[in-house]
Amino acid sequence: MRYGASKGCSPLKQAQRKPAPAGKVIAGEKIEGEVTAAFGRRFHVELPEGELLECVVRGRKSEFACGDRVYLQRTHGREGVIEKVAPRTSLLYRSDAFQQKLIAANVDQVIFVLAAVPSYSEELLNRCLIAAQAAGVAALVVLNKADLEAETARARTALGWLAELGYRLVSICAKQNVASLQAHLAGRLSVLVGQSGMGKSTIINALVPNAAARVGEVSAALDTGKHTTSSARLYRLGRDSGIIDSPGLQEFGLYHLNDEELAHALPEFRPLLGRCRFSNCRHVSEPDCAILAAASDAKIRSSRLSLYQRLAVQHGEWRAQQKAQGR
Repeated sequence: MRYGASKGCSPLKQAQRKPAPAGKVIAGEKIEGEVTAAFGRRFHVELPEGELLECVVRGRKSEFACGDRVYLQRTHGREGVIEKVAPRTSLLYRSDAFQQKLIAANVDQVIFVLAAVPSYSEELLNRCLIAAQAAGVAALVVLNKADLEAETARARTALGWLAELGYRLVSICAKQNVASLQAHLAGRLSVLVGQSGMGKSTIINALVPNAAARVGEVSAALDTGKHTTSSARLYRLGRDSGIIDSPGLQEFGLYHLNDEELAHALPEFRPLLGRCRFSNCRHVSEPDCAILAAASDAKIRSSRLSLYQRLAVQHGEWRAQQKAQGR
């Protein structure tokens, strides 16, 4: 299935983007399909005519994500083996000091879901926005539980900085009406991300009637157990639209981004890059730094600068440790 191109996206130059991890390539006759669910090393793959296969991968690595277009070999019945991933238009993933975790592939839009209650993490939101920018994918922020009027009003005020950076903020009450969100989904493959408890499942149930029943039907058809929300799943919203529900996040590591990539992933930094006194300025404590000067003049949000600086220092220490260990 092909989806429309991303709109309103501010992609980084290709040279500034980290190459996306790719699946293992194995020669042989292949069937094309799209990964619609990912459970560790097992995947559901939908074929062009709509048939679903439960697939595994060869070898130890399972570097495939929901939304990936893949080539596979049918083994028997409704089972197959994924052998190759097609070139990706985008890949959203997170990483810590030990491993990478793929979230979704070929998406046009990342939708970060938050709510005034329970309290949301602004740092987690910023980390996700950075990852979306680095992947060249548009980002939309959804403020759910708008029926809590007083709390939502305070949250909208606190999130006013999003508009200043060019991000859209949409308020909804998923239990009542999601029409304002649906307007942003047509012609796109979107992925929902966010903390647990923010209402992602409620949004999916509102957008996809009987979503839970559909999951049960697929499990029964493929004779597989019921998978929990620890797995990602793609739902069709129409002929050219889809949405991926991803597991709830508690953290979003960005170890795959170096200092330059981090800086370019912050839109407010970009006009100032190259204006510092030193060409290798890290924007942490260097003299005559254009970024630090802008922050002093309140032209850059202090929490965003602080996050960048912590990431730059942490990642620098980690890379130095890796180099010392010969990795």
